[in-house]
Amino acid sequence: MTPSSVARFMADMFPPSTQKTCRLLDAGAGVGALSCAFLDRWVHGGFGFQRVSVTAYEIDATLRGHLEQHLAGYENVHAEVIAGDFIELAAASSGLLADRPGRAGYTHAILNPPYKKINSNSAHRLALRSLGIEAVNLYAGFVALAVAQADPGAQIVAIIPRSFCNGPYYRPFRDFILARTAIHHMHLFESRSKAFKDDEVLQENIIIRLECGARQGPVTISTSTDDGFTDLAMHVHPFDQIVFPDDPERFIHVPTSLERSSIELSPAVRSTLADLGIKVSTGPVVDFRLKEHLRDMPEEGAVPLVYPGHLGVQGTVWPLPGLKKPNAIKRNEATEKWLYPNGFYCAVRRFSSKEERRRVIAGVVEPTAFGDHVVLGFENHINLFHENRRGLDEFLARGLAVFLNTTAVDDCLRRFSGHTQVNATDLRLMKYPSREALIKMGEWAKQQTEFTQEMLDEQLAKLIE
Repeated sequence: MTPSSVARFMADMFPPSTQKTCRLLDAGAGVGALSCAFLDRWVHGGFGFQRVSVTAYEIDATLRGHLEQHLAGYENVHAEVIAGDFIELAAASSGLLADRPGRAGYTHAILNPPYKKINSNSAHRLALRSLGIEAVNLYAGFVALAVAQADPGAQIVAIIPRSFCNGPYYRPFRDFILARTAIHHMHLFESRSKAFKDDEVLQENIIIRLECGARQGPVTISTSTDDGFTDLAMHVHPFDQIVFPDDPERFIHVPTSLERSSIELSPAVRSTLADLGIKVSTGPVVDFRLKEHLRDMPEEGAVPLVYPGHLGVQGTVWPLPGLKKPNAIKRNEATEKWLYPNGFYCAVRRFSSKEERRRVIAGVVEPTAFGDHVVLGFENHINLFHENRRGLDEFLARGLAVFLNTTAVDDCLRRFSGHTQVNATDLRLMKYPSREALIKMGEWAKQQTEFTQEMLDEQLAKLIE
C-alpha cells in the first residue's frame, strides 16, 4: 500500500530509457500503485518504450481484483497478474535467469516487498536457498530474486527497510547485491512516521535504485522529511564513503551531508577493539528464557541483574525499586554460565526510541554499586565491553563511556545504523582512540560531578584537534 506520492517519486527515480521493449516486474504488487505510477510516467512521455509488458505478483485475492482492474486501464500494455507467492513460484519454476535459456529477463522492477522475518527452516528460506540466495527477511528475498531474474543493465527501484545496511544477518544479502548490481541512488526519509503515517511499521525505510551488472560509481543520496518531498535535498558521494574499502562486513552507509565525520577524518581515532585488547558482547541473560530464576529484588542466593535502566554515564544505581524489571537472578547451575565477575564495565543500550536525541547511550558499571556480590548478570538489551569476560581497568571503562556518548560517535553510527538498534557488530567495527587516550578521558571523567553534552564533546574535540 505505497502512498501515491512515494509511488510517483519511485517511478521518477528510473533513468530515461530508449529501449523499445520494457518488461516490468512488480512483485507483491498490492492494488498496483507502483506499476501504475511507472506506466503513468511512460504514458506522459517519460520513457521511449514502444511496448510494455507488466508481470505483477499478488497473493491476496481481494487486492488482486483491484490490481487487474487498474492495469487493464492502460492501452498497449500486456499485463500478466500472477496469483500466488512470488518466492515459492520462482523457486518452483527455477526462477533464476541462468536457468531459463532463451527467455528474456526483466528490464525494470519496481518493488515494495513485504517485511517479515523468515526462520532458517521455513519454506521461504529453503526455497530461496535452493536458488543460491540467503535472506533472513522476505524483503531481502524479493529484491534478490528480482536481481536474479533481471537482464544485464536492468533497473530496480525498491522501498525497503534500512536494516539490511548493517548487522551480520544481512551480510549475505549485501554480498549478493554488491556483487551483482551497482547502487546508483538511495533516498532516506528523515521522519519515518510522517512519510508512512498510515502504517504501524516502525522500521526506517529507504528507497534504493540498483542497476544489474553495472560498474559501481558515485552514489546519489537524497533526503526529505516526508512523502511531500518539498524539502528534497540531494548530494553525490564517492562509493568508498558508502561502503568503506577496509570494512569486512560491507556495511552500507547513508551519509546525509557532504561533510565527513570528524571521527573518520581524525588520525587520533584509528584503534580497533583488538588493538585495545577488549571485546564487546551482547548481554547473555535473555530474561524470558530464564523467567523462573528472576527476582524482583535481591534475596538470599540471588545476584544482581543489570538492565539498561540501572546504567548512567557517571555510574550504576542498583537495585532500583519500581524499575518494572527484575533486579536480581538466582545463581545456580542453570544461570552460572551467563554470569560475569563483578568489576568495571562499559555498557551500551541496544535499543533507543526514535524520539531520543541520541542513538548511542553508554554507561559505566561500577562494582561498588553491588556490595559484596562477586558475579553479575547482564540482560540482553545491553552491549558490554569487557576483557575476556572480565572487567576493564576503571579509567578505560569510564573513558569508553565518555567517547561513546559524544555527538560525533552518535552521528557516525547513524550513517549506517539508522534504526533504533545498536548491534555489538556495529560497535566492534567502529574505530576508537588509543587505550592511553581513553584512560586519560576516564581520569577526567572520574573528577566530574556531572556531565553535559558540551563537556563530553569538548573532551573528544581536544583529542582530535
